Amino acid sequence: MLKPSYTIPDLPPPVDLETVAVLKALAKANRALAELKGRAATIPNQGILINTLALQEAKASSEIENIVTTQDELFHADLQMEGPDSPAAKEVALYRDALKLGYHHLQESDGLITNRTLIEMFRLLKRREGGFRVTPGTALKNDLTGEVVYVPPQDAREIEASMAALERFINEDEHSVLDPLVKMALIHHQFESIHPFPDGNGRIGRILNVLYLTRAGLLETPILYLSRHITRTKADYYRLLQKVRTQDAWEEWVLYMLEAVAETAQTTLALVEGIRNQMAGVKRRMREELPNLYSQDLLNNLFRHPYTRIEFVVQDLHVSRQTAAKYLDLLAERGFVAKQRSGRSNYYVNTDLVRLFLDVSGGQ
Repeated sequence: MLKPSYTIPDLPPPVDLETVAVLKALAKANRALAELKGRAATIPNQGILINTLALQEAKASSEIENIVTTQDELFHADLQMEGPDSPAAKEVALYRDALKLGYHHLQESDGLITNRTLIEMFRLLKRREGGFRVTPGTALKNDLTGEVVYVPPQDAREIEASMAALERFINEDEHSVLDPLVKMALIHHQFESIHPFPDGNGRIGRILNVLYLTRAGLLETPILYLSRHITRTKADYYRLLQKVRTQDAWEEWVLYMLEAVAETAQTTLALVEGIRNQMAGVKRRMREELPNLYSQDLLNNLFRHPYTRIEFVVQDLHVSRQTAAKYLDLLAERGFVAKQRSGRSNYYVNTDLVRLFLDVSGGQ
């Protein structure tokens, strides 16, 4: 049996977590989050943000695990139509579904994030039963060299006990003197160090980040685009995770996570602003050019589903297939969407919205 290379500590660790550098970074990150939260509230239907931004977060988070897909493949998978099959896009869509499941549980459980929720997200993400690891032998290796860099807890009882303690720490508010962003950084490190699942720990840990920010009231909905920063700084992310384990370097880890929050809050703000401006422009044009067609529900549909189809309009607007097809064809004729074909079915692309996502993701 492998010997664990790090003892899971009690949280919070007995170190100074409010250094001058941390306090300065906290002020910056909290300002950025507050601006994002306020601006996101101006979107008329929050389901638009949850659906579209959760899919973008899913794409970025999956790229960290070398599950790479294009925006086109991703939105095609979301159409749920017959056509080209992209396993990577399906994996990304499962991550989005796991994030939405976690958010639903958060709403239904008086703001608690439980291990049961994490296990259900794991089952959805990996499409199998099971839960925390029960078999020893897990070791994390360097992708390039194959060298073992970290051995997490091996004993099933220790994993259960560590996750129970982490669950209490996540949901304890009354006696916590930690800033929620510092606490999020500690939670993420602890979860990744326990490494409780046989697979999918990175993605579930990143979902846990945004769920915790929502639980703490720093966001109304889980829309922070955090994984994009981690993708770009992957080497630093893994180096600093390990540096805490070997050198107790908590300050460097917390500073890294605070910078990730500040930067990605600004990126997400740009996305939210872009969506808000596009919605306002499309709304104005529809009222002027197609006044008999305009409805808020139809507008919402075009932004909740960057690639939409007749069935989505039927479901959202409670109209017949014939009416839905007429609406979408009129929108295509006027240039609001681009009509495309896949197999025997049509779909309609909100090209300006897709271009906005492409700009943020670097063209993929």
